Amino acid sequence: MSVTMTPAASDRVKSFIDNRGKGLGLRLGIKTTGCSGLAYVLEFVDELNEDDTMFSINDVNIIIDGKSLVYLDGIELDFVKEGLNEGFKFTNPNAKGECGCGESFNV
Repeated sequence: MSVTMTPAASDRVKSFIDNRGKGLGLRLGIKTTGCSGLAYVLEFVDELNEDDTMFSINDVNIIIDGKSLVYLDGIELDFVKEGLNEGFKFTNPNAKGECGCGESFNV
């Protein structure tokens, strides 16, 4: 199982956690929603759950629950700025397609 993160993404996550003032790391998960069926979820983690797997990348902890891990194995998390827009970008080798708006994916 592997998860990677670009330096831009790890810097952004570090700044979020520093501004928050606490936190073990960032949870990357999935939820059932959207046109294509699945969407990514990002949230702060203060405590690990029993089924969590933690990846330490560039001094940032990424936590993925057991249910999501099968869909996220091999994913790369990036932070991009394009014109006036900025946000996290997910490169997921397991995704077979995305909806037109890019908010959801299928496997």
